[in-house]
Amino acid sequence: MRSAMNLRITLLFFFLGMMVLSGCRSQRDTVRTGTVFERGEASWYGPGFHGQATANGERYDQEALTAAHRTLPFDTVVGVRNLHNGKKVVVRINDRGPYANNRIIDLSRAAAREIDMIQSGIAPVELTILRSPVPVQRAAIARELFTVQVASFNTRQEATAHARSIRGARVAEGRVQGQTVYRVYVGEFRNQRDAERQRRRLSRQGINGFVKQVQN
Repeated sequence: MRSAMNLRITLLFFFLGMMVLSGCRSQRDTVRTGTVFERGEASWYGPGFHGQATANGERYDQEALTAAHRTLPFDTVVGVRNLHNGKKVVVRINDRGPYANNRIIDLSRAAAREIDMIQSGIAPVELTILRSPVPVQRAAIARELFTVQVASFNTRQEATAHARSIRGARVAEGRVQGQTVYRVYVGEFRNQRDAERQRRRLSRQGINGFVKQVQN
């Protein structure tokens, strides 16, 4: 009897210990607000993209303090510090990119002007998360996920009907300029190259689409 009781107590403490360790690990994996989490090269984009749709459905405004990042959740507020001159700017993530030359963030023209990198075009920076709609995990920052978007509808019923006609398709709800839309996606890929292969396969079947990075 006492042996069984001791076993239960031992198991209880074991599981409690595992829960504590799991909580500590989760906290370590979460990027703390106000700490530098990434260093690398920044670029900026302007007139050629002004007015075009961003990845979260907004219209790109080159005079707004916004930026593109490959993996941070949309609406994350990030502090950007130019390591060449120490100048800082605060931006909101509303787009995806950049995908060239290992750059880590693409700033709006206004944001680039704030840290004096218009002329140089690129600058070494460090990034700090100031506010995020969800906790940001370190693993998620490093992970990219791509898909192929083949359609977008105003009603879930239309989107579901279309998705049923394409093998492996799924429906995801989104927002564009305050309106709910229902997008049809095919596949999930760890790199852009594999997603592009899927897009070409679909094209040969008469299904047009484009590669899109999925929000983490």
